[in-house]
Amino acid sequence: MASEHSFDIVSKLDLQEVKNAVDQAMKEIGQRFDFKGSASRISLDEGHIALVSDDNAKLQSVVRVLQERMVKRGISLKALDYGAVEGASGGTVRQKVTLVQGVASDKARKIVADIKGMKIKVQAAIQGDQVRVSGKKLDDLQAIIAHLQAQDYGVPLQFENYR
Repeated sequence: MASEHSFDIVSKLDLQEVKNAVDQAMKEIGQRFDFKGSASRISLDEGHIALVSDDNAKLQSVVRVLQERMVKRGISLKALDYGAVEGASGGTVRQKVTLVQGVASDKARKIVADIKGMKIKVQAAIQGDQVRVSGKKLDDLQAIIAHLQAQDYGVPLQFENYR
């Protein structure tokens, strides 16, 4: 009796934790002495975080505060895609940070190629923004997970629906 086992490789963010991290970062910016009288702020929109500050040096400090809060809330910094710093009104600068969710098709193809390169008898299939890996042996699937965790694909990977 040969049963198939499988798991999904996904990249998801807990948006509530992202919101909490942004709120904590804004609270810290409001309380820190080096930001007194500054126009520095962080706002969360649909899938984007907008950073605004007086100059590039202060903007880098805002980014550092945001990153610290994200790490403390358990959010991988790989899920943040930083845009270019651009000038804004009132002599300020702004930067747009995109929240990366889902495994992009080029990264999914690389994951599938790495899995096939391991020469283990499993099947890997791209399904939208996730990759499904299936095989007959649970040990093979666990070896795949261990191998993928050791790699860096530029996005945080989670392994779901392991059965």
